[in-house]
Amino acid sequence: MIKKKIMRLLAVMLAAFLLLSGCSSQKAGETGAAKESGDVIKVGILHSLSGTMAISEVSVRDAELMAIEEINAKGGVLGKKIQPVIEDGASDWPTFAEKAKKLLQNDKVATVFGCWTSASRKAVLPVFEQNNGLLWYPVQYEGMEASPNIFYTGAAPNQQIVPAVDWLLKNKGKKFFLIGSDYVFPRTANQIIKAQLAASGGELVAEEYTPLGYTDYSTIVNKIKAAQPDVVFNTLNGDSNVAFFKQLKDAGISAQDISTCSVSVAEEEIRGIGADNMKGHLVSWNYYQTTDTPENQQFVANYKKKYGQDRVTDDPIEAAYDAVYLWAAAVEKAGSTDVEKVKAAAKGLEFKAPEGLVKIEGENQHLWKPVRIGEVQADGMIKEIWNSGEAVRPDPYLKTYPWAAGLSN
Repeated sequence: MIKKKIMRLLAVMLAAFLLLSGCSSQKAGETGAAKESGDVIKVGILHSLSGTMAISEVSVRDAELMAIEEINAKGGVLGKKIQPVIEDGASDWPTFAEKAKKLLQNDKVATVFGCWTSASRKAVLPVFEQNNGLLWYPVQYEGMEASPNIFYTGAAPNQQIVPAVDWLLKNKGKKFFLIGSDYVFPRTANQIIKAQLAASGGELVAEEYTPLGYTDYSTIVNKIKAAQPDVVFNTLNGDSNVAFFKQLKDAGISAQDISTCSVSVAEEEIRGIGADNMKGHLVSWNYYQTTDTPENQQFVANYKKKYGQDRVTDDPIEAAYDAVYLWAAAVEKAGSTDVEKVKAAAKGLEFKAPEGLVKIEGENQHLWKPVRIGEVQADGMIKEIWNSGEAVRPDPYLKTYPWAAGLSN
C-alpha cells in the first residue's frame, strides 16, 4: 500500500514537472515567435521620473506613451503593437547608463526614447554605440555632437541659442549675465554665447554656475542687481529654476527691469515656477502650446483629454511625441526594426509635427526646425514674438559661423 502511494506521488510529481516544462517551452517559443513573427515590438522609455529633473521629464514620458497609444490604435508598426518598457534614470547619470544597458541587453528593445540633460545623454552614449542601439533624444542641447546611434529631435544651438542671442542683442542690449547649472550643457552653451558676444559687440558682465537642485540664489541675485545687465541668459535646469525666479521677484527685479531669456524653461516648468514669477520674461524654443497649426490644435486637445485639462504641452514634450512618430515612420519605410535599416530609411524623412513640418537631416540625424522666441504671459502660456519664418537646417557644430571656429575642438 505504501509502495503504491509512493508510486502515485511520484507519478503526480512527474506529470507536474512535465506540465511545467511544457509551459516553459511554450512560453519560450512564444517569445521567439513574438520577436520573429511580430506580436509586439518592445521600445525603451528612459527618463528621470524622480529627483530634480522629474519636474521636466515626467511629462516627456507621458507624451511618448500617448504617441505609442495613438500608433497602436491605428494598427501599430509593421502590424505589431509597440510595447513600452519604462525605466527611471532618477536624475542620476550612472543610473541612466545602467538602465540603458538593461534596456538594450536584457529587454532587447528595438529603440529607446529618453534622457533630458546632456549629462544623461553623454552617460548613455557609449552604451548605445557599443551595443549598436538607437536613442531618440528629445531636448534642445549644446551641439558639438552627432552620434550615429542618436537621433536628436530637439534644437541644435543654431536653432535656439544663437538666434536668441542675435535677437537679444538687437532688441534688449549688449550686456549679458550668464547663469547656468554646473554641467555640460550650460557650460558649452555659454562658451558658444561668449564667442558670439565677442564677435557681435556684446559684453559679458558675469558668469555663474550652481549644482543641479541648488535653491539659494540670494548671492547671485545680488550680483545681478549690482551688475545691472541688459539680459540674464539662463541655462539653469530642473527645479533650480523655481527657486531662482521666485528669489529674483522677491528681490524686486521684474522682466521690465532686467530681461531673462531661458532655454530650458517651458510651459511645464512655468507651472512649477508660477506664472506670476515669470510674467514678461523670455524663452527661446521651436514650439509652444500656442503654436498655430492644425496639427498642434489636435495634439493639445488629445494631450489634455488623456492627462487632464490642467496639463500643458511644451517643446520637449512635443519633440518627444515627434520622435515616436518619426521612428515608427522609419521602421515602416525600412520594413524592419534593424538599426542600420531604420537609420537609412530615416534620412530625409518628413513629418507634419505640431510645431510645423520637420525633416530629418541625414548628414547628422538632427531635425530641420523653425525657431521661435516667446514671452511668458500671466496665464503661464507663451506668446510668440519672433520666428524664423521657415525651418532652419541643423548645424550642431556651428560650421556655418566663422566666430565658432575652434569651439568643437
